[in-house]
Amino acid sequence: MSSRKEILRPFEEKMDYMNDRIAAGIEANRKGFAFLNLVDEKGEAVRNAEVRITQKTHDFKYGANLFMLDEIPDRAKNEKYRKYFAEAFNIATLPFYWDTLEPEQGKPRYAKNSPKIYRRPAPDLAVEYCQANGIEPKAHCLNYATFTPGWAKGTLDWEKQCLEKRFRELSERYSKNIPMWEVTNETYWASRNLSTFYMQDDFVEWSFALAENYFPANKLVINEAHSRVWNREWFQRNRSPYFMQIERAMLKGARIDSIGMQFHMFYRREFEKEPTSVYYDPEHIYEVMDTYAQLGKPLQITEMTIPAYSNDPEDEEVQARIIRNLYSIWFSHPAMEAIIYWNLPDGYAYNAVPGDMTAGENYYYGGLIRFDFTLKPAYKVIRDLFGKEWRTNLKLHTDSGSLSFKGFYGKYDLEIKVGKRKEHREIHLNKTMHNHFTIKI
Repeated sequence: MSSRKEILRPFEEKMDYMNDRIAAGIEANRKGFAFLNLVDEKGEAVRNAEVRITQKTHDFKYGANLFMLDEIPDRAKNEKYRKYFAEAFNIATLPFYWDTLEPEQGKPRYAKNSPKIYRRPAPDLAVEYCQANGIEPKAHCLNYATFTPGWAKGTLDWEKQCLEKRFRELSERYSKNIPMWEVTNETYWASRNLSTFYMQDDFVEWSFALAENYFPANKLVINEAHSRVWNREWFQRNRSPYFMQIERAMLKGARIDSIGMQFHMFYRREFEKEPTSVYYDPEHIYEVMDTYAQLGKPLQITEMTIPAYSNDPEDEEVQARIIRNLYSIWFSHPAMEAIIYWNLPDGYAYNAVPGDMTAGENYYYGGLIRFDFTLKPAYKVIRDLFGKEWRTNLKLHTDSGSLSFKGFYGKYDLEIKVGKRKEHREIHLNKTMHNHFTIKI
């Protein structure tokens, strides 16, 4: 094993444990049986039917942020960005950072033709793209104190008044088209005087109560930085600060629908080995998920970055192997419902200067496609896991009119041939349903 591949050692040392839990977990948690009963107009069994079963969608969510939508000063790259995003993902995180969405009070940048701000495409543009490509949009974030605009800071009453106006306007414009909203994010900055309200004891509970009022039919998500979730010093099972924050908020009535966990490995190459020996430990990863699952809410990997550090083939291959292992572990766990990578292309991360190779290898090379918009092995891993390996396509024949199959949860197209007739039907194999389908031919 070369020095660069030493980073894979935590996976290698617990490979049998990891593979066993992955295989068993995927089979038990991501697949189910569908029972089909083919009948004619009289309700009698249709015999000698050939059924081609093609999975069209996944119920599990996998995506990235959409921050570079039409943001690149190169038309060809913008077109590739749109193409590659749609080919690999079914969910997109949209930027609702308050300071750039409403930099001037009362003049929000909602519309497609709004003045451009780097990495902050207008919400209308992003929602339109998602709807055109069958991608679920997700909003990030309603009350992220770090990005509160200066004009919205002041007295406690003023800040709450501004927040309520923001929540109300976003609900009126987007609640029907954006199913999922992160409410609070990275609330551990206790030493930072971000705003008057941020320092109040009820910051989380108040924010979720307001969100529930204006987004009653939407999924509400809490989110936190990776070190506060996975770091061994911070992770103390049900005594972990983030765990207790969520538990306290729920006991006080906060309607938290999903628990967000970041996974940014923002460590420079020379410092990578020590922290990732914890973060890439399969046993530790499962223990963290098992603990937070005790809260009875689904889990999400809300933000994720695995640096390649260069475009060297070995570096890119290591990145791809890490991503394959992590996605497989998370996909196998019963509580996990989504994995969202952060930046699709290299060179456009928050702290990277586009095209500047000196901007930081951990930020610059954290994408799934290269700066020149060629595909990395990591992109192909994610695309092929959900598009091929974790997808069910079958061809079955029935003599009696009844058949069954086990497949990944999602929507399926059924092509049914009886004699010279060919018809199509759609079914949804759903984890929460009985999944018995009577299909009239």
